[in-house]
Amino acid sequence: MSDGFDLSDLKRRMQGSIASLKHELGGLRTGRASISLLEPIHVDVYGQSMPINQVATISVPESRMLSVQVWDKGVVGAVERAIRDSNLGLSPVTEGQTLRIRIPELNEQRRKEMVKVAHRYAEEARVAVRHVRRDGIDHLKRLLKDKLISEDDEKRHATDVQKVTDQHVGEIDVALATKEQEIMQI
Repeated sequence: MSDGFDLSDLKRRMQGSIASLKHELGGLRTGRASISLLEPIHVDVYGQSMPINQVATISVPESRMLSVQVWDKGVVGAVERAIRDSNLGLSPVTEGQTLRIRIPELNEQRRKEMVKVAHRYAEEARVAVRHVRRDGIDHLKRLLKDKLISEDDEKRHATDVQKVTDQHVGEIDVALATKEQEIMQI
């Protein structure tokens, strides 16, 4: 815009928070096998921490089974350890360079724990969206103070920022509700 305020940049940053939330929610277990379940896991190999998908191929041979084909025989133990220590409640069975992971049914207590984690992820995303909103409002106040926009423009833009914020928080709530329903489904 000509007055130095860019609402599309704020939208883009808020979308980034939602994309991050959806990625994190994808890693939460629902009782079905999913490659995204293992994506957040990092393996300590070659003197550094690497995402599991950079040391192995993950596949879903059955609806309740994950298969992890480790490329380097020397890091099989590290991959197995990383999966066990991931706090996902998974126990891999090693067969050569392949790890087979049965996805157990979730009991009621475990489902509730997963829902709490999903709520925490959603709250972090809401906070991130609100930070973007605050940055936008602060920018508008600076533009007004520097007399680069009028009070009317500042109010109009602030209203637009609030609308965009509400829209993104709504998207977060929908993503959370969908995941919660998925987790609690038996």
